[in-house]
Amino acid sequence: MDAFDRFWQWANKPLESQLMIPAELHRAVMELAPEDRRDRAAVNRAAARHQYPEW
Repeated sequence: MDAFDRFWQWANKPLESQLMIPAELHRAVMELAPEDRRDRAAVNRAAARHQYPEW
């Protein structure tokens, strides 16, 4: 499962779900423009930059 799938699985979870994602992933996706949040490549690139900032 890539960062895009992890984020959207979390975003669409039921309210009672205990599913969590790392704060870094949430921050990376939320820094994107709303339309870019639906772009798998953009989300995965943003997540990789936050996980590996030297890339």
